[in-house]
Amino acid sequence: MQRLIRVSKACTGNKRAEAIATLAAGVDGASRVRDQALPAWAEVAAAIQPLQLAMGPAELHGALCGWLAAGGANTADWLRSVMVDAELPQPAAGDTLDRLRVASTAQLDDPQFGFQLLLPEDEKVAVRAAAVFEWCRGFLGGFGLVPREGKLTDEISEALQDMGNLAAAQVEEGDEDDDARDLAEIEEYLRVATLLVHADCARPTAPDRRLH
Repeated sequence: MQRLIRVSKACTGNKRAEAIATLAAGVDGASRVRDQALPAWAEVAAAIQPLQLAMGPAELHGALCGWLAAGGANTADWLRSVMVDAELPQPAAGDTLDRLRVASTAQLDDPQFGFQLLLPEDEKVAVRAAAVFEWCRGFLGGFGLVPREGKLTDEISEALQDMGNLAAAQVEEGDEDDDARDLAEIEEYLRVATLLVHADCARPTAPDRRLH
């Protein structure tokens, strides 16, 4: 999977993302996901199947995260906004797609760096890598739907460019162990890069309490 290896090496220059990754590595995994676990991959796949969406679970989660990280509205009708389709039904409270939004929002806001990508479980590296690339395509699509105010910082532009490189990547078979290590590095980079983008770009959700 030489293309994956090259992309992995290209995604190591963002110093701020590397610093966040170092901090996140010291956080206990159990505390990261407490009360904010994403629905299972199979659950999300089953939920979107009758909707006939033009994307799978990974790309949909990426689109949701890109939308939220850019400051898109965190509302129950998020699916219509992300898919740009007013005819789609609004996920009911507590349904799988609503839980996907709630958990994703909680993870993005988690001070314990609890954000995770929705990827297929217990699959071969090639399958998981393809899902990672799809996730990146979704993130960029969702991010691009939110109007920008002002110029992006160099760090954010670099992170988005890295995601663009991954979104355009192709899966090539190689040594399974080496590929697994490369993919793990990419997943961790994307995790912290998403937190970086969200921290810099998302609009505050709390009401403005300043005195006038």
